[in-house]
Amino acid sequence: MDPRLIEIIETLPRSRVLLLGDMMLDKYLYGNAERVSPEAPVLVLHYQNEEIRLGGAANVAAMLNTLGADVRAVGVIGKDQAGEDVQRLMRDAGIDPGHLLHADDRPTTSKLRLVGAAQHRHAQQLMRLDYENAQAVSAGVAANLLKRVEESLANVQMVCIEDYNKGAVPPAVCQGVIAAAKKAGVPVLIDPASIPDYSKYSGATALKLNRSECERATGLKIEGPDDFQPAAEKLLQKLNLDAVVLTLDRHGAFLSTREGEHRWVKHSRPRQVFDATGAGDMVLAMLAVARAAGASWVESVALGNVAAGLEVERFGTVPIKPAEIIQELQTQVHEHLGKERKLPVLCAELARHRASGKRIVFTNGCFDLIHLGHVKYFQFARAQGDLLVVGVNTDASIRRLKGPKRPIIGESDRVGVLEELESIDYLVRFEEDTPLNLIREIKPDVLVKGADYEKEEVVGWDFVESYGGKIALAPLIDGKSTSSVIQRILETHAAPR
Repeated sequence: MDPRLIEIIETLPRSRVLLLGDMMLDKYLYGNAERVSPEAPVLVLHYQNEEIRLGGAANVAAMLNTLGADVRAVGVIGKDQAGEDVQRLMRDAGIDPGHLLHADDRPTTSKLRLVGAAQHRHAQQLMRLDYENAQAVSAGVAANLLKRVEESLANVQMVCIEDYNKGAVPPAVCQGVIAAAKKAGVPVLIDPASIPDYSKYSGATALKLNRSECERATGLKIEGPDDFQPAAEKLLQKLNLDAVVLTLDRHGAFLSTREGEHRWVKHSRPRQVFDATGAGDMVLAMLAVARAAGASWVESVALGNVAAGLEVERFGTVPIKPAEIIQELQTQVHEHLGKERKLPVLCAELARHRASGKRIVFTNGCFDLIHLGHVKYFQFARAQGDLLVVGVNTDASIRRLKGPKRPIIGESDRVGVLEELESIDYLVRFEEDTPLNLIREIKPDVLVKGADYEKEEVVGWDFVESYGGKIALAPLIDGKSTSSVIQRILETHAAPR
């Protein structure tokens, strides 16, 4: 995992994105589904509560906004309660609904999902009821949609089209937007509908589509890695695109570009898929803000993979926050690099953890000849917060402190053993006689030392308490110390045979 991905998310600019698409309202009706109707072999849903969320392109607008973009959303809603709900939810999310058009001939596209749970298990979607008029908007509405897009192009960095084939993106509007954006020098990213004819997307900058959509549009079966590139290249050439991003659910994504880059970007870890709704929307939003921030196509697709992975672990459409993406990326970096860090790198990572609300615990020691006392000590320390950082004396500092015969185990081996302890999150070596410099740089929320110390004897106690941190003294385990282990070894070795 490339650590630069974290830098991209941390420095995302307030990009300006114009979004055109099918605005929808998602409704969820929740209930208990624990019995079958005596009238027919169907589940009975006992109503508990309901909620509404932005759906379709409106959900993409919310995702873009959560990622820090300034969104101008253009689309169509009906003159109905659902339309009012869409506008209210957009305002609540900080998105101006003033660029939406009201149509007399159609309802606001809405999806009502009946969601049931039984015996405290995870809720499952039982049925979906759609309210829609999927016919193309009238010529007058289409002209007004195109006009609103054209009026906004001078002030945006990216155009996104979210097409669900619900009428807001007919061929004339789609081609008009692409042509106008090209003239203005603005890239166009499209999440296409599942339709057989993709000609209306010709000339766009990039298409982001899933496996089934790609199969339908190209007529090619996508069963394995050998099928990714031919399908993507067919779309590149046929539609005159700069890039194709093919999302492949558990297999990650495949990127093809006009410049000849072909890359399979895999997920870094398996996901517990709870609900795939909104994953594609999240990828489009992430691609848009990443590209607007200057990220490469590969970097943008990798970030889209991460964002989509977080999305499928949630129920329904839930915008993913940059802090959540950073936390996930940090986890991936940690798994890839291991636990040991140089101090400057460690401090940068801890700052991100602290920004997400994590409490940092610090302790230090020689940790020569790891034994049960150490294990219990680390478990105690880890329980004081969310992340445990352990400072490890170098061999040279131990010799100054304990004499030329110590340590018994060299520092690389000691660090290697500590790497395997689950309670430790980070390791950092230090050369000084005391860890005061580490403590000043790390600024832990909790400083841990053994109960054989008084608080005032703990190096750095006054500094930690000066900013509101606390000192925790770990209980000792009788007879469990490095010195006692060494003594027993010497006695055993000296005993007559």
